[in-house]
Parts: sequence; C-alpha cells; structure tokens
Amino acid sequence: MTQATATAKTRPQSSELALGLAIHTSTPHLGLALGSQPSQLKCSVEELGRAMSNQLQTRLMDFIAPQAWTALSFLAVAQGPGGFTGTRLGMVTMRTLAQQLNVPLYSISTLAAVAHRHWSEGTVSTEQAIALDMLAQRGQRFTALYQWDRGLPKAMIVDQVCSPEDWAQTLAEQINPPHPITIEEDAAQAIGSLWNIAQLRYHRADRPNWETAQPFYGQHPVTL
Repeated sequence: MTQATATAKTRPQSSELALGLAIHTSTPHLGLALGSQPSQLKCSVEELGRAMSNQLQTRLMDFIAPQAWTALSFLAVAQGPGGFTGTRLGMVTMRTLAQQLNVPLYSISTLAAVAHRHWSEGTVSTEQAIALDMLAQRGQRFTALYQWDRGLPKAMIVDQVCSPEDWAQTLAEQINPPHPITIEEDAAQAIGSLWNIAQLRYHRADRPNWETAQPFYGQHPVTL
C-alpha cells in the first residue's frame, strides 16, 4: 500500500465499472468486499481477533490480487460502533490509502450496514424502519434507528450509546413501531451491504474526501 499513487488513467470513466474496496474491522471479524458490480462482488469474512493489527495489510494485499491498488475508484470503511482498536485500525488504513490514491472514502455506520443487509435480503420490508442495538461495554448498548431512503439507510436516530431501559423507552415513543433487530452475529457479515452503500453513493456522484471520514467509538475504551 505504501507504493500506491493516484493514476487517473487506470480508472474507468463510467461509475458503472468503478472498482471499489470495502473493509470492516470494528469487530473481531475482518470483512472485505471488492468489485465493480453487486452481482459480481467478491466478499470475505474471517475471524482474526487480536491478530487483526498484524495481519490486516497482508490480508488486504492478498484479497485484491491480481488487481492493482491504482485500479480502485472508491473505498469504504466501517466507522463503528464496535471495538476501539479495530475501528481505529480500519479507519487509519483506509484514510491513508484514500489519500494516496486520491479516491473517495465512504465512512459508513456498522449499524447502517446491518440495516441495509436486512432490507436487501428481504427479511424486513423497505417500508418499515429498523431499530438496531448491539452490545457495548459496561452494560450499555449501541443503538440507532434507520429508514430506507432510495436504496440507502437514513438515520432517524443517529448511532448512540444508551442503557437498554432508555432504548426501550425510546422505541415505545415511536408513532410507527420499527422492526427491532438485536445484532448477535458478527456485524462484519454485512460487508456486502457496506460496499453496496458506498457503490450507490459513488454512482450518484457523492465524492467524500478522505478527511471527512471519522470513526464512531461511542465509548471511551477506559473508564476512570
């Protein structure tokens, strides 16, 4: 990755053919997705745990082969919520790569990607909002409320940290009851949706600079 440079000639002019790479490192599983079309998307989800920091770069290089780094037109990264170290690792890696390649970087909520996956797979109707919650530290929950908006998840309640009791109260106050989803499997399984969100935004000429990509930790890793 250290030798990657921006080369406009290697990238397609049509957004339909744009090659994109998405990664998820916010949980113990590494999620990777690469492709230019949803129907031909190459995905991988592998549990690395504490070995994530030592193996990420090697796994990335193996995954994109035989493509060159300069063939990439856009990047996407899970911004969290999730583990502090893994989220930071993925964000730093992709910000650096996006800066070197001079390509857009889409920083996408872990929870938004999970919601998108359920809509895309048809387990929840796109007419219904999804309320997500995921285990956080110290008895808290990562929570958010998303609705389907022209193919993209739109936050009605942005990602936050709250107690289970407060979240239950929030949902009880909703006029239109959302579909509740407690994320129990590893959120990296939604890596395909992470890529799809980025690809659709790229197709719609949304071009976020790498500097706008920021992690969402939700909680400080150390309590005083």
